Amino acid sequence: MAELFDASIPDRLFFKIGDVSKITGVKPYVLRYWESEFETLTPNKSKTNQRVYSQDDVKKVLLIKQLLHGERYSIEGAKKKLKELRAEKREIQRNSILNLQELQVLRNKVTHLLDFTDKNRK
Repeated sequence: MAELFDASIPDRLFFKIGDVSKITGVKPYVLRYWESEFETLTPNKSKTNQRVYSQDDVKKVLLIKQLLHGERYSIEGAKKKLKELRAEKREIQRNSILNLQELQVLRNKVTHLLDFTDKNRK
């Protein structure tokens, strides 16, 4: 779902809260409130104690906004949905790793078969 928002985020590493507010259309005081409600939304702080949001943080803000305003979830409902989405993402990553391992085993078998057939041709 967060991939839908990638195009609207400028290609920068870090953003101040005002930048995030302009990009997402969410007021700074709401962003600060969401930080207190959503444990996954944790921008770093600069040496001058200003919030420094990453690309990932901005994507999270857009996802939270979509859940709360677009899909009309309550705060608690959005927290639950985010937890479900994180679990799904972990499962997809786990399956991807398993698939990669299976492909590596298959590649090794094919390589051995090719070596075997090459030796028998000579």
